[in-house]
Amino acid sequence: MKLTKYTHACVRLEKESGVLVLDPGTFSESAEALAGADAVLVTHEHQDHLDTKAVVDALTGNQDLALYAPGSVAAQLRGEAAGAAGRIHTVEPGSSFQVAGFEIRSFGGQHALIHPQIPMVANIGYLVDGNVYHPGDSFIIPDGLSVKTLLVPLHAPWSKSAEVVDFVIGVRAPRAFQIHDGLLNEIGLGIIEGHVQRIGAKYGTEYRHLAARESVEV
Repeated sequence: MKLTKYTHACVRLEKESGVLVLDPGTFSESAEALAGADAVLVTHEHQDHLDTKAVVDALTGNQDLALYAPGSVAAQLRGEAAGAAGRIHTVEPGSSFQVAGFEIRSFGGQHALIHPQIPMVANIGYLVDGNVYHPGDSFIIPDGLSVKTLLVPLHAPWSKSAEVVDFVIGVRAPRAFQIHDGLLNEIGLGIIEGHVQRIGAKYGTEYRHLAARESVEV
């Protein structure tokens, strides 16, 4: 499977003839990531994970494109792209489904707490082919499963470095790459990645940084 990292939280997965895009947000090269995609998975409604215009344009322009998202996101997009309503699906945590030749399992259900005065929203983490895990804005660890490739949210208003490192330790995937790094400058990125790489290695996780648009086989 080919994994391409885009800026911040967006990744594109390709295998055989299937193309799957996760979290094409406004911080990312969303239109580029969505080109020729068969399916889109959205973890939650925040704009850095969902570029509504780019997604609606893709749904309108590609009659075969399907989208999967939490209920609130699915309802919003059905209103924005009425002609594509039948291709927009609600995902509940703890579910399994197939799309574009990929096996998907969903986890979590709730966004990590930012502040008690900021409303909580739904968040779904996705495990693709028992291999790549994108948690969205959460540190939910898939229960009873071994993750092969972990996408690590490095920095966010809802997290601290200790939680990032503990998430990597808890999942113990053989390999890990960064997501949710769009708010970091080069100095901050180096500090956090240093912690993840050094401590993660003690628990069997090899961490590697991917540049925007860089691809790797997983």
